Amino acid sequence: MTTKELLQSARAITQENIDYIQKSIAKLSENQMNWRPNSTVWSVAEILAHTNQYAHYYHPVFKRKIENTRFTSTKEAFISSPLGRSAWKSMKLGRLNNVKRKFKAPKGHNPTTEPSLVKGNEAGQFLLLQNEFFEVIDLSETVNLRRVKIPISISKIIRLRLGDALLFVTYHNQRHVQQIKNLLERRNFPTK
Repeated sequence: MTTKELLQSARAITQENIDYIQKSIAKLSENQMNWRPNSTVWSVAEILAHTNQYAHYYHPVFKRKIENTRFTSTKEAFISSPLGRSAWKSMKLGRLNNVKRKFKAPKGHNPTTEPSLVKGNEAGQFLLLQNEFFEVIDLSETVNLRRVKIPISISKIIRLRLGDALLFVTYHNQRHVQQIKNLLERRNFPTK
């Protein structure tokens, strides 16, 4: 894929996420935000808290690496590394917007084991952070997406190419917005 296509895709998915959260989540009551069908399923607030926690890690790392890189000559084509492709493909939804592989959230990013992640304004925070992600995408236009390396949240030793990391975060957000859609479509989701 080209660098332009990668960044356009990240922008489009991010905008879809923003539009859905603004339209569907803004009107939910506190009861609806915190409703869980059972103890193994996250609430809307917990899902958003989880994505916000990832943003709090990745956005500053993206900005710092982009601002401090010497690889400022952009390339037209972007080629994923095998590890990077595997990472973002594992997050990407299937053709029917289904989750192909489930993962256990790492410690520090799991609102079930870290209830302090849920602070009460998850939807507003999500929207702010997604708009911040647009800034990251814009900054990414000025550097080589293959040469800038981003340490992943669970291991500072493992690093992904910037393009792969952008796709990983984009698909991760999309995956959790789909999780919210699925939750809201449950028959027993509270009406108020």
